[in-house]
Amino acid sequence: MSLDERLLRVARTRGHTLAAERAVARFSKLGEHAGVWLALGAVEWGASRGERRARWRRATGTVAVTYAANTALKLVVRRRRPQLADLPPLTGTPTQYSFPSAHSSTSFAAALAYSRVGLPAVPLYALAKCLALSRLYLGVHYPSDIVAGALLGASIAGLFGPGAAAPAGAAMTSSGGAA
Repeated sequence: MSLDERLLRVARTRGHTLAAERAVARFSKLGEHAGVWLALGAVEWGASRGERRARWRRATGTVAVTYAANTALKLVVRRRRPQLADLPPLTGTPTQYSFPSAHSSTSFAAALAYSRVGLPAVPLYALAKCLALSRLYLGVHYPSDIVAGALLGASIAGLFGPGAAAPAGAAMTSSGGAA
């Protein structure tokens, strides 16, 4: 049994009650298709004006691009979701592929991008961590899917989100990013 499978088995057998499983499954729905993150970004973008609005547009776009990149990568890698014979998944999934975790990638992209436009980092990263780990608890991702997703999301936000350096020779917009 691989380390990924051993860690998944621990996550699937510790701290489980029927009430906890139901609560985590409901909570995890917030991250489906980056929903909670795109909604938060859209509200902030719509409520902002001027420079702040441009930064929120970029931050929200970064989350959307992360979701698209994650989806494309899943189709290339085509890693099947975990199948533990005695521990079936506790929730349904939009696809049969698990690598990387879209909950993880979009959550960590949003945490970085949204903290760069002024929201407090600690609660953003706490929500990102909880959404990512919910997928492990529910048995629909291996730990490496979660880690890869977090790295993907943070990388995309770090390279292209608000506050990212512009490529050499690129024009700068008023929001401090490349045109």
